[in-house]
Amino acid sequence: MKVVAIYSRLIKKLRGICVRASVIHHTSKVESGSTVVNTVIRRHSFCGYDCNLINCDIGSFCSIGSRVSIGGARHPIEYVSTSPVFLSHRDSVKSKFAEHDYLPKVKTFIGNDVWIGEGVFIKAGISIGNGAVIGMGSVVTKNVPPYSIYAGNPAREVRKRFSDDIVGELLSIKWWDWPDAKLVEYGKYFNDPRNLITMIKLK
Repeated sequence: MKVVAIYSRLIKKLRGICVRASVIHHTSKVESGSTVVNTVIRRHSFCGYDCNLINCDIGSFCSIGSRVSIGGARHPIEYVSTSPVFLSHRDSVKSKFAEHDYLPKVKTFIGNDVWIGEGVFIKAGISIGNGAVIGMGSVVTKNVPPYSIYAGNPAREVRKRFSDDIVGELLSIKWWDWPDAKLVEYGKYFNDPRNLITMIKLK
């Protein structure tokens, strides 16, 4: 049984990743089976297996579960047809009946320290605020404020992670921009937001 588990994990890892026109910080990680196109992933972030990240700007310290889809191409719903057979760019289908120029790159922004659960879909052009949490299986069609917990289809706010004063302080501190040395110094206070804020003010 152990041999089967090891073999299965090895096959999963060997699939590799597809990265095109993207920048992934050397401290960040993208698991196998994932496609990353025209995307920036900043420091100490990761995404799980079988993710699709298209036209995204992803902050630092983000945790993205497996089978998450963020962003993507837009189809011309204002045209007669939404099919790419009437558009100039290359696509999955080969036939062309017209070649109208249409390839908008709608950017999707994921803040810092965002946790996105497994199987989440995030619509292109959405902004997820710093410190937000998106529950597994959610479909996000609207912007998510900082430090809010969203879940459901369509995703709605469940509650805030912290009180408004703590949220304000954390957004002001911007700890995700700190150098690693400072994170080591203050990391021992990260289990208590109010204590962290107090210790920073004492310095």
